[in-house]
Amino acid sequence: MSNDAAGFVGNIPQYYDQGLGPVIFADYAADISRRVAAAKPARVLETAAGTGIVTRKLRDALPATTKLMATDLNPPMLDIARTKFRAGEQVEFQSADAVALPFADGSFDAVVCQFGIMFFPDKPKSCSEAFRVLAPGGRYVLSVWDSHRYNPFGRISHAIAERFFPTDPPQFYRVPFSCHQIDPIKEMLIEAGFGDINVAVIRQESVIADVAAFARAAVLGNPLIDQIQARGGVEPEQLIAALAQDYRREFGADPGRMPLQAIVFSATKQG
Repeated sequence: MSNDAAGFVGNIPQYYDQGLGPVIFADYAADISRRVAAAKPARVLETAAGTGIVTRKLRDALPATTKLMATDLNPPMLDIARTKFRAGEQVEFQSADAVALPFADGSFDAVVCQFGIMFFPDKPKSCSEAFRVLAPGGRYVLSVWDSHRYNPFGRISHAIAERFFPTDPPQFYRVPFSCHQIDPIKEMLIEAGFGDINVAVIRQESVIADVAAFARAAVLGNPLIDQIQARGGVEPEQLIAALAQDYRREFGADPGRMPLQAIVFSATKQG
């Protein structure tokens, strides 16, 4: 994966957090946090924490004594995450690469990663790193988006990009949905040393209170905007307007109702 698909910088974090977060991330964040908290881990690491959408849900779900470390490769994302916590809450933030974690072996009882592995340049290494930093008996809980077929907002967004750039379409909206096949991830987890692997396919319906605002965030809240500007010749506002129109056609408006589907993996470091 090229670096331009992972560059969540500039104004992107704000649009990502406020425009995309409530619509596509928040409910899945609550679900994955419940799964992690069920085992009452004492030390939890989150990778690809982004703007702290899962981090906030984790802190609310975990015992107050649990130590929570939230990491992301992009400091501007973590800057927003920090604003979601009061002084004295048991959460630390650190810029870190999920494929080269700066933590000692056996440092955590749980590692959680929501919708992050698709962006990692070395996915098997990220699984090995999660295994390494877990204590024996620790759990790795990660999620990925299912394919465009089950997440029409991704399909529509990619189609709009192709419509405006037919000869060289921006590829961002392929990346988040590129790990929807279960077996390759299962094999990576086994190869890393994990056992007791469980897989859950979770379908949700999201309410889009403001479809125009969601369309704006779907363009400006991720590296698609950089890919559009790099190609030139198209005003982002044109693409946003077309996307909003297609979203309304598919989901209705305001509010719209949109199906989402994700796959959650849970694996244990046995021993």
